[in-house]
Order: sequence, then structure tokens, then C-alpha cells
Amino acid sequence: MNAFDLIPDLKIGHIVEVSGTTIRVELSGDVTELTRAYEGRVYPIGQIGSMVKVHFGRRLIFGFVTLLRMRSEELEEIGKPIAPDADQRLMEVELFAEGVWNVADEKLTFIRGVTTYPLPRQSVQLLTREETARIYSAAEGQQKHGDYSPLVPFASYVGADNAVCSANVDKMLGMHCAVLGSTGSGKSGAVAAFLHSLLEHTPEPEKVSHPRVLIIDPHGEYGSAFKSRSVVYRSYDPLGNEEGFGCPIRLPYWLMSADEFRLLAIGKTEREATSQNNIIYKALTHARMEKAGLVEAAPKGYDVDVPDDGLDADAPRPKAGINQEQIAEFDTDKPRPFSLEELVNHIRYSQAVNLTASRKTKAKSATDLSKEGFRSILDKLTVLRRDPRIRFMMEELNDNSPSLQHVIAQLVGQLKDEEGDDQDIRILDISGLPNEVAGPLTAMLARLLFQYKVYQTSDERKRDPVVLVCEEAHRYVPDRGDAEYAAAQTAIRRIAREGRKYGIGLMLVSQRPADIESTVISQCGTWLVLRLTNAADQQHVSRFLPDGLSGMTNALPNLAQQEAIFVGEGAAMPARVRIRDLPKNKLPKSETAKFAKGWILDRLTENEIATVAARMAG
Repeated sequence: MNAFDLIPDLKIGHIVEVSGTTIRVELSGDVTELTRAYEGRVYPIGQIGSMVKVHFGRRLIFGFVTLLRMRSEELEEIGKPIAPDADQRLMEVELFAEGVWNVADEKLTFIRGVTTYPLPRQSVQLLTREETARIYSAAEGQQKHGDYSPLVPFASYVGADNAVCSANVDKMLGMHCAVLGSTGSGKSGAVAAFLHSLLEHTPEPEKVSHPRVLIIDPHGEYGSAFKSRSVVYRSYDPLGNEEGFGCPIRLPYWLMSADEFRLLAIGKTEREATSQNNIIYKALTHARMEKAGLVEAAPKGYDVDVPDDGLDADAPRPKAGINQEQIAEFDTDKPRPFSLEELVNHIRYSQAVNLTASRKTKAKSATDLSKEGFRSILDKLTVLRRDPRIRFMMEELNDNSPSLQHVIAQLVGQLKDEEGDDQDIRILDISGLPNEVAGPLTAMLARLLFQYKVYQTSDERKRDPVVLVCEEAHRYVPDRGDAEYAAAQTAIRRIAREGRKYGIGLMLVSQRPADIESTVISQCGTWLVLRLTNAADQQHVSRFLPDGLSGMTNALPNLAQQEAIFVGEGAAMPARVRIRDLPKNKLPKSETAKFAKGWILDRLTENEIATVAARMAG
């Protein structure tokens, strides 16, 4: 028997209504059980997400089952009387593709989308597993272009004899993607499986792939998954380099834009008055100009002369040989080094002073300092500089400070381990950082990567595409206006909107899609959605799912572990897939606590508790 033949044993019903790409099918009276046996195999009928076909001459039309119900339920909903014979079963199917089967070549020409619509009374048939596998194979085969393959196998199709599922990474990462799923659904494992598949992929024979991937890891779970193929940068490690993983990252404060530094210095709990913003902007502008050699250093004490040039006492004044036009053209948001000490001196000795006719005298009174915001900013800067959790950001500029080149090389440059293996995955472990720091830090990284790509030539961009993975994305780009996330929202939103043009891709990973900023998540062109049990999250996902397949969200609460709905630009066709298995040493460290096991073990002794307490207070 040839594939895609019209086989009476596979007929399950006929079409009773056609509405756009949605058809309604009435199951045949001989379908007594919701299964059908054919050639020794049992096929389910009406399973959500399963595929069916409609023969239309030589053309085949394919659809996904999205709903199965009794006609009596429908009549009851619209308030009509239920007839005694209203026991028919109705199935809703979303049409998504069509094709032509060439018997001579045994080849399926697959066309995504529907141009020929079926008609009422036409029969609907099940697909055999062999036919399903041929559809997936034909769909993926059309995505191979040129002399290399962008298809990365990372899963298998459910219900198709475990046919391998590949993602088109050019489209998936170039047009951004989202990996979503409730806690415990295998979300982190899915990300790890996809990234391991990227590392193993050979786009051309005998040519090794070296992905540029930066993961923002808020729970410190990915370092154990990639071992020698990754570098783990720890921003803060209260346990003293736990498990020997990681090395300190150097991301100095001067990488921040004026807005990011303002958010850090003023903080979400402070009154963000215009005067406070101006204090930071003036001091930051002065400190950057001073380091660039454009202006004189700020005073280091009180009782100094005020220049008699008509400008404000704290206005930037060009050094000898520098003109006012150079001052006006200076861009304060570029990642130029500056001294924190200089910034503090400008606030304390140039802005927070009383002025006489010709001199800067003593500092303003404590009341004036507090009223105008100087005191809170100076206090906050002191606290930030002493906080061990963010020492990697707040070290004073000195001769050993990293250059911009070194900072970028940490993130995307070539690094090798002691054996000479490339460490392609860069993991920034920010576990332990407070939210008011995590937001500006994420903003700084996203903006730095984007600027790096903007300033590349087209040839450099071709050789250096970069992917930013935002784990727990709802934490950095939430769908609300919290002050500490404002800069991160702006930076990641810009990558989502414009990153494709510059060769920077975005992967959002979250257990709460409804809490992610809608502008960002709507820019994702590919979706890998694991089990979602929250109704609000399911509805949110259904609004963004492409291909008119929002009905597939009905299957989300019942997906098995490691199963997902894979749809969008990176998928050859919408499908239910099972993520590949990884050995334990390649999985993220995200195990759920085993309470029953833990409660039969010995309690911590008081000495052990004292050790933990010392770490907490140390």
C-alpha cells in the first residue's frame, strides 16, 4: 500500500462546516471507540494535537485536531433543545498545510499554509505513522538552502515513530524565540538540550560549530551542564567558589549608561526627583569628561575660587586647548571609563556647596543636603562601594582595570580551557544578587552586546552572530513599571525589535509568560512551550502563537515531562515534540528538593548551623 493513498479503513468522519482554516468534522457512526487499528497499530482518534488529512483530488490538506466534543454540549451552550439523537461527536481541526504526493518518486511536495479549502461532506482520514514521518521530513527538507544546513536536531516528533525534529536555528535565533513552561516541566533541561545540540551541530561536513551564547543565569544551574565547553562567571559567591566552578567576572560600573547608573545610585525606594537625576547626570558627565582629558578635575575640598565666566559653578569647563564645541558633542552614554572618586568629588565639592560672591565655601547644612538629595546619593554610593555582592562592578578605576576590549572578549571572544577545547558558552551566574542590582546589570549587558553589534561592519556581523539567553525573563523584563527594571526593559526591548538586523538573537526562558513585557514576548518568532498549568499563562501564550494554532494550547496542561509544542519560524511545521534525553552530567542543576528523603536524614548539628550562620553574617 502506497503512502497517502485513500484508504477506507482510515476514514473517521466527514466535514460539516468550513470556516476559514477551521473545519468541523462529524465522526462516523462506526467509530464506536476513539481508536482505530490499522496494519497492527492502534491510532487515537480526536487526540488534541494529532494530525488528520483531507484528500482533494491529487492534493492533500493537513490539519491539527484542536477540539473534540458532543453535539449535545454545543446545543446546550446555545440554549437549543437537545434532540434524542444528538449524540454525534464533533471534532474541530485547524488546517495548516497542504501537499502533493508523487507516487513515482515517492516524494511529498509540502506547502505551508492553505490555498485549497475542503468542502462539506468530504471525508477526513487519519494519518499513519509513516505518513506523519514523511510530512515532517518533507517540511524540514524545504528549509535546507545553500551549501550548509541550519537544521539542528534537538527533539523527536510525538506520534511519528520518533522521527527526529530539527530546528532551523537561522530563523529560530535570528527572529528570537521563547522557551516557556511551568516549574518542573523540564524547561531548563530543554534549554540545555537545545544548546548541547548547537554545540554538536556541524553545518558543513567536518567543520566544528562555535556558537556565541551568553546565558544570564539567576539560579546558578547551568554551569554543571556544559563543563569544559563553557566559562562560568560568578558575580557573587557567598560560599567561596562553590564546587570549584567559575571565575570572577569584571564588569566595571563605567560600562553603564547614565540611566542605568542613575537607577543604581538612586534606587527604587528613593524619591526619584528631577533634582536627584540632575545631580547624577552632572557628576557622571563631569567624571567621564575629566577622564577623557576635556575638563579639569573637581575640587578635593571647600573654599576654592569660583570662575568668573558667567557659567554655573558646577558646569563643565574646557581645559586649555579644548573648545566648548568638543564639550557639547561629548556623548556621556558611551562606555568610557571614569573615576568614582571624581564623581563623588563633583557631587560633594562642586554641587553640594554654598556659594559666596567669588568662592565655594563649606558644604550646605545637613538639612539642605537631605532636602536636595545630595546626602541620600552620597550615602547610597558609599553603600554600593562597600557591598561585597557587587564588588565586581564597583571597584575604583585603576591601572589594572579591564579595558572595554577585555570586557567584550569575556563575553564573545575566543577562550580555551587547559586542554585546548573552546569554551563557547558564557554563563553569567548572578544568583545572590539583589533585584535592584540584577536589573541594571542585565540592562548593561544587553545594551553592551547591542552596541558591540551596531559598531561592527556587515562582514564582522556575518562572522560573529551572538545569542543572549535570558533565564527567568519575567524577572528582568516584567510586564509592569518597576523602577529597577526600567533600564533592562529598554535594553532587551531594543534587542527584540532590532537585534535581527545586527546579528544578535534573543532567547526568553520563563515559567510565567503572562508576566513578561508584552512588547518583548510578542517579537518572538519561535515558541517551544512545555507544560503550562496556569490558565492565565495558557491564554497569554494562545494570543501570540502563530499559524492560527491557538487551539493547541488546550494540550498544554497535559503534556508529559520533556514534551512541548514547537511552533513558529524555526519549526518546519507546528508539532508536538519530545526533547532529547541528556545524561545526568549534561543537565542543569535544577533538581526539586526531595523532602521525604531529606526528613529521614540526620538534622544539621548546632556546629553545622553555626557554620551556615557565619557565612550569612560574614
